[in-house]
Amino acid sequence: MEPGFIGRSDVPGFEELLAAARYSACHLGMRDVYGLGDDARPAYWAPWADLIDRTAVRGIRMRRARIVSEPVTPYIEYEHAGTPVNVRTGEGVRWLPRRQTSDIALPGNDFWLFDRSAVLFNHFTGEGNWSEPKWEIRTEPTVIQLAASAFETVWERGVPHKNYTL
Repeated sequence: MEPGFIGRSDVPGFEELLAAARYSACHLGMRDVYGLGDDARPAYWAPWADLIDRTAVRGIRMRRARIVSEPVTPYIEYEHAGTPVNVRTGEGVRWLPRRQTSDIALPGNDFWLFDRSAVLFNHFTGEGNWSEPKWEIRTEPTVIQLAASAFETVWERGVPHKNYTL
């Protein structure tokens, strides 16, 4: 895969990249507001839980780190309340207050990092809805290193979900 694919139909998306992962998938979320869309419907969670269950059975380590402003927004309250679904399906989840990130080099977009070999950056509008293109896949070593370093630093500093209170 050449670097910098942006939303082309012949480029793998999230599910394909997750299915191809051999050992890890890490997500860094940095927004305080996302457009709810289908996420607000209970039916959204069943396919997600099934996907993560299948991934965990394959031995893939899934981790999710969230950088949040405090006090948190209503969306982050909603996300926090739904996080037990992520945890039950096998994801590790940590929260880091934004004020503790000033010395971390962070990419400009949320992302998923797969096996330290590909980064899928998510593109959102200012209101938190998907923009076009929705995503971008990058494979350059410097981009992967930036994403990996940012994720690991946030993960190390982050508070495990069970200990993070709003």
